[in-house]
Amino acid sequence: MCVRQLPKRVANDDAKWQAVAARDSTFDGMFYFCVTSTLIYCKPSCPARRPKRENVRFHSSCAEAEAAGFRACKRCKPSAAITLVPHADKVLAACRSIGQAEGLPSLQALSREAGLSAHHFHRIFTSIVGVTPKAFGTEVRSNRARQHLQSQATVTGALYDAGFNSHSRFYAAALSMLGMSASAYKNGGNGENLRFAVGQCSLGAILVAESAKGICAILIGDDAETLVKDLQDRFPNAALSGGDRGFEKKVATVVGFVDAPIRDLKLPLDIRGTAFQHKVWQALRKVPPGSTVTYTEIAKLIGQPTAARAVAGACAANPIAVAIPCHRVVRTNGDLSGYRWGVERKRALLTREKPSP
Repeated sequence: MCVRQLPKRVANDDAKWQAVAARDSTFDGMFYFCVTSTLIYCKPSCPARRPKRENVRFHSSCAEAEAAGFRACKRCKPSAAITLVPHADKVLAACRSIGQAEGLPSLQALSREAGLSAHHFHRIFTSIVGVTPKAFGTEVRSNRARQHLQSQATVTGALYDAGFNSHSRFYAAALSMLGMSASAYKNGGNGENLRFAVGQCSLGAILVAESAKGICAILIGDDAETLVKDLQDRFPNAALSGGDRGFEKKVATVVGFVDAPIRDLKLPLDIRGTAFQHKVWQALRKVPPGSTVTYTEIAKLIGQPTAARAVAGACAANPIAVAIPCHRVVRTNGDLSGYRWGVERKRALLTREKPSP
């Protein structure tokens, strides 16, 4: 399996669209674009006529696209590679069932439909998709909730349309699914207050943002303006404000941590992502300073040994630099691969973490 990390330029939807517009085959398998007007999904390199940008959505896997109701393009055949894997067709069928069901189908129902034992079905589903059937179903309902919260008149209507059969379950899951309360998400993040500050560190410009839960972004780059735009794209309707003296001390702590990453940050983090991304990021936080791991090793640590490419994608999506140490992931041969914040910054961080002679 080819193991590589998504380059920085495909870290968001606008950058992915640039790859699609260029028909860049180097990103095939990294993500798929779906056309809402035709309900077809394709590889970035698909030779078919390009759709309008406003009709395009992106998904990280064929299974995710299928669960959302899209079918594979007959020209570029995006799902052809995975159909070579035993039982891949049954797993895709299960993903469709999960995507079309009003609630979350039980493991027994899914395995019975696939004609496999529950234990065997659970194992092959997890190895192909990268997360368990339950985690996949939760993510599907999370995506539905996001869509319905933007279109429904009430939160109650949205939660039932998303497949949650009780208020309590929905509100219990809302914060981890959406990163904020359901009512705040319905208003595009209105009501959520983020404090942020931009400064300089030894690696260049740095932006630190904090929610009520903790540090939600540590962004590093070449200029402050780009970092602020990145934050605004992540939280388009949240109230962004500068920090007080207390927050400035936290920013100073983060800057000191970047300069000396062998220390503990000792600040709470507000980590937002999919179930799979959370598993990858938690595994990364257990990698000690001065050590490196490969994408394959992380995949094995989280119990999905065939998900090395998905691990690379989770590393590329990491919004909390250094504190979630994706810089400690290297290629199988030990070479440094792409790093969202720049390979030279990755090299500098690893050098700083080396034990003193």
